[in-house]
Amino acid sequence: MTGPAVSPASAAVAAPRPTLSITDAVGIIVGIVVGAGIFKTPSLVAGNVDSTATLVLAWILGGLISLIGALCYAELASTYPDAGGDYHFLARAFGLRLSFLFAWARLTVIQTGSIALLAFALGDYASAVFPFGAYSTAVYAAVVVAGLTLLHVAGRPKTAFAQNVLTSLEILGLVLVAGVGLFGSSALASAPASTGGAGFGLVMVFVLLTYGGWNEASYVSAEVRDPGRNMVRALVLSIVVVTVLYVVVNVALVRGLGVAGLAASKAPAADLLAQVTGRATAVLVSVIVVIATLTSINATIFTGARSAYALGRDFRPFRGLGHWHAGRQAPVNALIVQATIALVLIVVGALTRRGFETMVEYTAPVFWTFILLTGISLFILRRREPTRPRPFRVPLYPVTPLVFCATCVYLLYSSLAYTGFGALLGVASVVVGALVLAVTSRLPSR
Repeated sequence: MTGPAVSPASAAVAAPRPTLSITDAVGIIVGIVVGAGIFKTPSLVAGNVDSTATLVLAWILGGLISLIGALCYAELASTYPDAGGDYHFLARAFGLRLSFLFAWARLTVIQTGSIALLAFALGDYASAVFPFGAYSTAVYAAVVVAGLTLLHVAGRPKTAFAQNVLTSLEILGLVLVAGVGLFGSSALASAPASTGGAGFGLVMVFVLLTYGGWNEASYVSAEVRDPGRNMVRALVLSIVVVTVLYVVVNVALVRGLGVAGLAASKAPAADLLAQVTGRATAVLVSVIVVIATLTSINATIFTGARSAYALGRDFRPFRGLGHWHAGRQAPVNALIVQATIALVLIVVGALTRRGFETMVEYTAPVFWTFILLTGISLFILRRREPTRPRPFRVPLYPVTPLVFCATCVYLLYSSLAYTGFGALLGVASVVVGALVLAVTSRLPSR
């Protein structure tokens, strides 16, 4: 007898418990979204706008688009709370085979690639302060991934506390940069106010990449107390906090450097502080960026292991990943496998000597493909289960989710248009996942 290797498993000894508060959830979401991007992309945005007003509008619009996506996810997460997040939504809408490909993609491309990408960003800034060789960036990246994974293996209550502390430090760092720009640089904004950029569409690509990560909240929906109310609150509050931070920081940077000066800067926060208080503050900025990136890596490890756990829970050949350690309240096996793959990607990035860029190319097209499918799943589940209680319904349906899906299509196109060989590797990994599914579905079902 043979049978499909795909079936809802019930063998897991323990399952996630709703122990996270709104504060914990907001800390995780903000920690993921606010990372190294806000210290890298403002100059790219400034280089493609023709006025300060257009720059500020882009960052406000990015927040609004992210809020639309968060509202769609809030309905899905509050109606179907589960540690699998998008994986669970895709399984209900399209079946377990597609959800398998998503979980495989997260484990081998999306989440592990994001962990490696963020780790490289951290390594770059840490190496600027304490370099020790040609591969110091990769060594910093590997040590951080291994260390934070061990923290998660030690148990969830410790990681929730660490995440809240790191996020608080991160926000304080951004407030410092904003304060210097707004109150300490009144005589500095002498650069031209216009750069004559290439176009608003490219601007939004950079902006929305910087806002990326809020969707990860769905992976903690099963661990949030009273998810019907608290998931909506956590998502909306997180996006509002991030939007305010991003707009204020960019206004401060423009006030201190001017649009053209900001566009010409490769490290705008460092340049701003150096202009106001001296070059020695560049070290302080590097520390701020390290803290911001450390926070994002910590939260990304947390959520990534949850989808790997769901993969093992529902697919017998990967059942080792579906073990939930009741005492530590963590998917220990999934954490270890995820860290191993991320470390392999760090080695690959180090060998190419384009670690950050290679990981961006590797992850982007696959990520936006599955985010689009998650948006479509909202329509499918609304139609298929019209009587299911929904603690939260996305407003202005179907317009709101249609706008979200259209945005995903645009970003999918952009990610393919602006990436190179790394994108092919990411797509190839998903193809390998399809082959694995085809083979395992013919294994004996025991």
